[in-house]
Amino acid sequence: MGEFVCKVADARGRVFTQVESASSEGEARQHLVEKGLYVYAVRGRSLPGLALGRRKRAYQRPPMDEFLLFNQQFVTLIRAGLPILRSLDLLAARTNRPALQAVLEAVCRRVRSGVSLSEAFREVGVFSEVYTTALLAGERSGNLAGVLEQFIAYQKITGNARRRLKSALVYPALLIVVSVIVLTIAVTYIIPKFTALYADTGMELPALTQVVVSFSLQVREWLLVIVVAIAALVVGLVLASRSEAGARVLDRARMRLPLVGDIVLKFRLAQFARTLATLLFGGMPLVPSLETAAGAMESPVLRHAVSTAAVKVREGEALHSALAQTGVLPDMVTEMVEVGEATGALPAMLNSVAEFYDEELNARLNTLLALIEPVLLLAVGGTVLVILVALYLPIFSMGTMIR
Repeated sequence: MGEFVCKVADARGRVFTQVESASSEGEARQHLVEKGLYVYAVRGRSLPGLALGRRKRAYQRPPMDEFLLFNQQFVTLIRAGLPILRSLDLLAARTNRPALQAVLEAVCRRVRSGVSLSEAFREVGVFSEVYTTALLAGERSGNLAGVLEQFIAYQKITGNARRRLKSALVYPALLIVVSVIVLTIAVTYIIPKFTALYADTGMELPALTQVVVSFSLQVREWLLVIVVAIAALVVGLVLASRSEAGARVLDRARMRLPLVGDIVLKFRLAQFARTLATLLFGGMPLVPSLETAAGAMESPVLRHAVSTAAVKVREGEALHSALAQTGVLPDMVTEMVEVGEATGALPAMLNSVAEFYDEELNARLNTLLALIEPVLLLAVGGTVLVILVALYLPIFSMGTMIR
């Protein structure tokens, strides 16, 4: 007889941890189910040294495209009537991807020893909490294939949105980096060469040339200070982001940036709505779904807001009211959630919110690209033009004096 640390939830959605005595994890899980509890995880109580030894073994996370392909094949095999363990064995044997094969073999060993599918994937330690919770919901509802199909659709849409956002920002970021490099070389190397040349002639430089040369000399003089200040700023931001309060301050500032901040916020709102809808669709209780969705959020501000809302919902407050009190989510989201709660179609309404923000995201990205590219090109081109004119204006003046 051993002791097992169990993370469970009751019928009211209250999540807590308790210790259960049983001869195996399967027996402990069965005891909890008989008590009417919703089982999240069951882990054997062991000595700290042994637990540390188990944690040292790590698996490599498979690429997302391989992971999605595995889930699609897994759903097909389940729909065809194959047992879960047989399906996992078959997919592990036929994949030629080392990372995915190692993970699936580890999952198979755990399932074969009596661990549930969701717990086996969670113990491997390379999959998101959203995925393992979705598996748990599928197991509890008896609709594992349907929940997995919903998760696949969720990952595809979220991945596409993430790729669109990154690809839309790559060109402006690359243009800015190249421009900074070119202008730095011009200011610190090219302009001083021309300055030395004109100094030898002893001629009086035009006003524009004097301004550009003076600026170049100031930059060269303060270059080390500027570099150190930028490095200190970056280090300070990194250190601040490692604390919860500092991360929320930086995240809030990021979301208030012109143009880019609104795009990032819409992407995160769509991600939250779709994550929560996926978990609720699988039959998860509302409070555990909120806690899992909060843990999956990349934004510290939204993560804190959703976690706070989860606490209020556990205390009996309506979801739309709890979300509105955070002061972070837009009114449109809370109003749609209120309609979903009133009609009993909260997952469908959350999907509608996600689709709305997906469309908004596309429109904002198109506007950003249409605006920022010509602005950057004009700014860089104008700066280069001013430098060229300032450098060659004395030569033109010398030619006029000679004639």
